Amino acid sequence: MHGVKRVRYSREALAAKKEREQAKLKEYESLTGEVLARKKTKDWSQGSFDLTTKLLHVNPEFYTVWNYRRNILLNGLFPGRTPAEINDLLSDDLSLTTAFLKQHPKVYWIWNHRQWCLQQVPDGPSEEDPEAWRQSYWNKELFVVEKMLDADARNFHAWNYRRNVLSHMPIRRSEQSELVYTKRKIEANFSNFSAWHQRSKVLTSMWESGKLDKSRSLEDEFDLVKNAMYTDPNDQSVWIYHRWLVGSGDDRVIVEREIDSIQELLEEQPDSKWCMESLVFYKRLLLRKHEDSLTDGDRNDLENKCLELLTKLQSVDPDRRQRYLDLSHSKRAVE
Repeated sequence: MHGVKRVRYSREALAAKKEREQAKLKEYESLTGEVLARKKTKDWSQGSFDLTTKLLHVNPEFYTVWNYRRNILLNGLFPGRTPAEINDLLSDDLSLTTAFLKQHPKVYWIWNHRQWCLQQVPDGPSEEDPEAWRQSYWNKELFVVEKMLDADARNFHAWNYRRNVLSHMPIRRSEQSELVYTKRKIEANFSNFSAWHQRSKVLTSMWESGKLDKSRSLEDEFDLVKNAMYTDPNDQSVWIYHRWLVGSGDDRVIVEREIDSIQELLEEQPDSKWCMESLVFYKRLLLRKHEDSLTDGDRNDLENKCLELLTKLQSVDPDRRQRYLDLSHSKRAVE
């Protein structure tokens, strides 16, 4: 690594280091063999549970061991225990996964086990308030996942998990508050594709349920994405979201308006690959969706402009030269 001073080991030190590594490997293989042997015999004991803890500390990506751990809880440790005791076991496992996630924030199996634990939370602490434990856990989960996203705002595992948390909370958080959250994350970093994606999910839900006026909110979204486009015209995340907003291109007014807007940006950023690609995309979308309402002159002009842009893209983005050549030969292709 750059900036790290290389350490020279003596022959004896290297031999000792290799011996320690081999001892660790032998210990790991022995532990793995014992855990898998117990799994095979369906040993649901506390001792086996403790061994899975030890093994997962060494290798938290060992999904077979996570599965075995869940079976031990279901078949060995939960039966015969009170709801409060089951709740304590689940709380301990959530604490374990929290510690693992600090070191391994992108391991599927840790997130999966955490989700499973939350699904097992029993009613309690009383018949009068059966949702109290669950609500407390889910509120904490939202805090945990927000901390994870503060550390890495583009961790798609955390964003996926956030969606799960929001959908399972006994008392649901408002979708409007999620729009505020995603906007804050986007404005902090326009290249946060996961935040854009989450925003599209929330908006779709609110449009379909009638909670938000689509035509009015679309204009707000175009303003947001336009600001992002002008801030960083080379950011792919922004352009993908923009295409989602334009949609199938049925609204000719929107397509033509966005073409004009991108053309203005291209005049300021003449070598912007994404400006040029998007102009080709939207001009061909216009040709495909609204050909009957265009004059022959309009159609020829759009086709010629697309060919000009594709020719320039071959020099601006030589790594994808063949792609642009193929698009040039297929005059109406839209990717």
